[in-house]
Amino acid sequence: MEKSIKIIRNPYEEPYPINLMFKASNGESMGQLELYDNADRLKTLADFLEDFPFKDEKKYLWKLGSEKPEDRFAFYFKCEFSLIKHTSDCLIGIRLNNNEDGVEKSISEFNIQCKPAELNKLGQLLREFSKLEKETLTWNGLNGNVE
Repeated sequence: MEKSIKIIRNPYEEPYPINLMFKASNGESMGQLELYDNADRLKTLADFLEDFPFKDEKKYLWKLGSEKPEDRFAFYFKCEFSLIKHTSDCLIGIRLNNNEDGVEKSISEFNIQCKPAELNKLGQLLREFSKLEKETLTWNGLNGNVE
């Protein structure tokens, strides 16, 4: 297993919202979560990642939902992109929670370490994917495609 992010778009009531199956792995741990977002957020994320880390901001948070019982709804999704201090590497911090209880409960949390050029590639793929013309984005570092 290698580091990877795969996003599968299930055409629904597009363009708002878009239904996505988000799957990720750091080579040791993996998780997946169905979520709903919009194409504009994917474009904003693409803008940030294509230029990472050359902007004033040193981290970007793609977050949906809440884990607080009083605020939560169907799911909690967090994908945080940042620099690792004192290195030239980057970190993608992922937390996926279906907000269920009992036997239905599913939580995954792990980090993916990568290089800035790999985040730039992810940004390019997200830009293409946000056009809502293709259904699958696959990224595993400097390689990836949108089909």
